[in-house]
Order: sequence, then structure tokens, then C-alpha cells
Amino acid sequence: VQLQASGGGLVQAGDSLRLSCAASGRTFSNYNMGWFRQAPGKEREFVASISWSGGFAGYADSVKGRFTITRDNAKNTVYLQMNSLNPEDTAVYYCASDLVFSRPYLPVRPAAFGSWGQGTLVTVSS
Repeated sequence: VQLQASGGGLVQAGDSLRLSCAASGRTFSNYNMGWFRQAPGKEREFVASISWSGGFAGYADSVKGRFTITRDNAKNTVYLQMNSLNPEDTAVYYCASDLVFSRPYLPVRPAAFGSWGQGTLVTVSS
């Protein structure tokens, strides 16, 4: 599957952004999807994931209550709505597709995801 992330940019603390990730190349609706981020000098970290059906979602503690992951299987797209952004959210954000067909639980480790988008940069100024 090919993934194309978009929607990043430069915003101020407290602002909102919505990231999108368009998928192509295989049946999108049968795979859990995730968002990860990587700040300069840090390891890639889990942000959120959503089940293949869209019925379940999980979040990192650092974004819980501020970020929302959704998907539109008809459009082969997953979204990350980010509210109340702060400078600690500055990173390159990557979308990723689960390795396993219809995995029955939400993965959080990067190794569980087999396809990655190119990343979109989010910069939050204070």
C-alpha cells in the first residue's frame, strides 16, 4: 500500500491542524491504521491508531483528549485532528498501515506497521 500524508504546517500554540493520509494499492478498509511522530533527535513514537472498521481508537497519553483519529474507508483516507497544539507536538508526523489483515486489536509498536507515508512536518511555535 502507498500512503501519502498531508496537512502539516506552521501554527501557533493553541491552534488546530488536521492531517490526512490517503492510501492506495490495496484494500484500505481491512487494515488498522496509525499515526506516529518523530521529533528532532528523538525516536519515532506512537500517537494514535484506529481499527480497520473505524470502531475503535487508541491514543498516546500525551495526546489523549486533544487529538482524534478517524477514517473514511470510502475515501481510503485516515485523518488526525489535532487541537490545542503545543510546542512539544512539533515533529514529522507519519501515517502507517498495519502489517496484519484485520488484526483484532490495535497495535502501537512501529514494528507492527508495514507501510509508511513520507511524513508531514508540524511545527508549533510558542
